[in-house]
Amino acid sequence: MRRMSRRSLLEVAALSGLGLAGGLHGALAQPAAAKRIERLAPELDAIISTSEPIRVLAEDYVGDQGPVEGPVWWKEGGYLLFSDINGNRRIKYTPGQGATVFKEGTNRANGLTRDMQGRLIACEAEAQRVTRLEADGSITVIANNYQGKRIGRPNDVIVKSDGSIYFTDPGGGASGLPWEVNGPGTYRVSADLGSIMLLADDVLTPNGLAFSPDESVLYIDDTRRGHIWAFDLLPNGALAKQTDRVFVDLRGPEPGVPDGMKVDTAGNVYCGGSGGLWIMDKSGKKLGRIVHGGMATTNIAFGGDDWKTLYFTSRNFLGSVNVKIAGMPVPARKR
Repeated sequence: MRRMSRRSLLEVAALSGLGLAGGLHGALAQPAAAKRIERLAPELDAIISTSEPIRVLAEDYVGDQGPVEGPVWWKEGGYLLFSDINGNRRIKYTPGQGATVFKEGTNRANGLTRDMQGRLIACEAEAQRVTRLEADGSITVIANNYQGKRIGRPNDVIVKSDGSIYFTDPGGGASGLPWEVNGPGTYRVSADLGSIMLLADDVLTPNGLAFSPDESVLYIDDTRRGHIWAFDLLPNGALAKQTDRVFVDLRGPEPGVPDGMKVDTAGNVYCGGSGGLWIMDKSGKKLGRIVHGGMATTNIAFGGDDWKTLYFTSRNFLGSVNVKIAGMPVPARKR
């Protein structure tokens, strides 16, 4: 695995909209942690065994321009796709076969998901847009501006069961790209792509996002503040602003910040944070932590035939661990 310069670490953190917990010095000074699963509450036993092996599936992707990110499981094909931002390519991982290049030239895409028809949705960072890949190979632009002003650098994206698309834009300034909107934002695009709504502009660095199983709550990572916000959703898909609350604080002395996030069918929330990948119940209680040895957890995806394989990216590698409760499937199930 190649070594990263101090400059490279700064660029990786900036490009992802991240501030390394503990600072750059802490990230450089701390050795890789031994892999382990920490049990913080007895409820963890129903989710994962502390003896479950933590696997590294593919590695050595990180470079000067950004980490691996945005995993999404393709159930009908039995494989996982994830973004190699620096390599400007999409990687395919197939269990038992390993990782291969799936697509070259992705506009340095970051977060990936699938819509209700199973089409791939991507946050194309370099092109400053969110796109949909059609069955014929053509590209449909879902969003590249808000009220005529160009968005910055879309980061992560999810699709609700009604077909509406939610994405975060932590900003373009860190990468030198033009940023015309007023600041960081979390947006909702209607299922017919006819309208775009700014949901929140007071999350300092909006990053990963996820719905509760019943889609009544939207969770948003605030990377720089080191915590997850929770908002109740209104019938029109907007946020009930008066319900905003800090769901959990994931700061600590070890490297790692809230980044990608997923929820299982029981409502437990999985998110990167200080020292590893944290598991919380639906009230925000910390149940345990998966210490995978990487510098940070950049994103997460459930997969496998039963949705009980937890895949995660950690800047320069793809890893996985098995869990006992299935994750929410992608595409979402129709309601």
